[in-house]
Amino acid sequence: MVAEATGASVKSVSDPGSPNPFEGFPLFGDLAKLFGQAGAGVPWDAARNLAVAVATDGAAEANVDPLERIKLEQLARVAELHVANVTGLSTTVTGRELTVLPVNRGVWAQRTLDDYRPLLEKLAASLGSTEALAEADDTGPGAELGDDQFAAMLGPMIQAMQPMMVAMTAGSMVGHMARRSFGQYDLPIPRTPSDELLILVPNLDAFGTEWSLPADDLRLWICVHEIAHHAVLGVPHVRARLDALLGEYTTKFRNDPRALEEHLGDLDISGGPESLAGLQQALGEPGALLGAIQSDEQRALLPRLEALVAVVVGVVDHAMDEVGAKLISSYGMLTEALRRRRVEAGEADRFVERLLGLELTQAVYDRGAAFVEGVIERAGPDGLARLWESEAMLPSPPEVDAPGLWLARIDLPDDA
Repeated sequence: MVAEATGASVKSVSDPGSPNPFEGFPLFGDLAKLFGQAGAGVPWDAARNLAVAVATDGAAEANVDPLERIKLEQLARVAELHVANVTGLSTTVTGRELTVLPVNRGVWAQRTLDDYRPLLEKLAASLGSTEALAEADDTGPGAELGDDQFAAMLGPMIQAMQPMMVAMTAGSMVGHMARRSFGQYDLPIPRTPSDELLILVPNLDAFGTEWSLPADDLRLWICVHEIAHHAVLGVPHVRARLDALLGEYTTKFRNDPRALEEHLGDLDISGGPESLAGLQQALGEPGALLGAIQSDEQRALLPRLEALVAVVVGVVDHAMDEVGAKLISSYGMLTEALRRRRVEAGEADRFVERLLGLELTQAVYDRGAAFVEGVIERAGPDGLARLWESEAMLPSPPEVDAPGLWLARIDLPDDA
């Protein structure tokens, strides 16, 4: 059953005894019939299939050479020791030995979709909520059609389509990430607790060839990068705070039915498999059909999320500079190439970041670097290590921009 939207109670579109809210709008009616059979949940098998298809470009992939794992494991042991010494943090989250798993794009896409699934399910629930639909119907430009008619038409249509839309968007998003990522922390998102780190060897090799970078140095660089992220995001209160902020952000989207209508208006799904393929392509385009707009609640939340992310990437970059300068002879050249790459991301990559509230611009990295440098100048590495004592030690947005304020606060007695 479809819940009430803007005061109009609408029966399920699959109920043969209910009025047809899509009469006069055959496209929306056909779409509702097509997706209304999917059930209440997101069809994750469809998302997984699309993720792999996008990641691999529909072609079969070769398995990664088993020798790669041996090589990466040796490099990771060296990187792990030095990251632990610089950060003072444990490099494992389970207490077991840290391992490195070289994978191809298809495997990376499947594992990443599974790890992101709790976050994406919150997104799906947000976009399909009756609150989101009601707000969109009340305030959207479609109100000019007549509130009751617009709500009756779009309410059940959006609820019927939303699970498949989220599946297609999630699959496309992760598939595109698999074509570009090097490891599992290109985005600083906590993963399912595990001490197995995924390294995307084909992407690493392609980038190294393009930039004429030493292969072993590049592999050691990615080991340091992944282990540093793993250590920082493995701090329980850092993980908990970031999980909470990301979860809250993804539950605050509000639907824009007019954007959905305009994008789908010219599609014809009555022509069999070919037309359905065109529909899948439209649904799989990153961001095109999400029907989501950033809400006031999200804008209010972003400063806290951006501040925490800036601190995380700032600490990771500091650890990498400390370790890399000692271990990697071509570290300067590698860092220049890789940092240029991360701020020159394409639109599909930026969409993923915006969707999750994690837009990693150069300004974010500069902000994090300035915070870390400011703390170390005033209090040394021991001052920076105060971050890991408790959640109360994490800086507020103003304190990220003024490290002296943060140090002054954490040095106050508890009863001050």
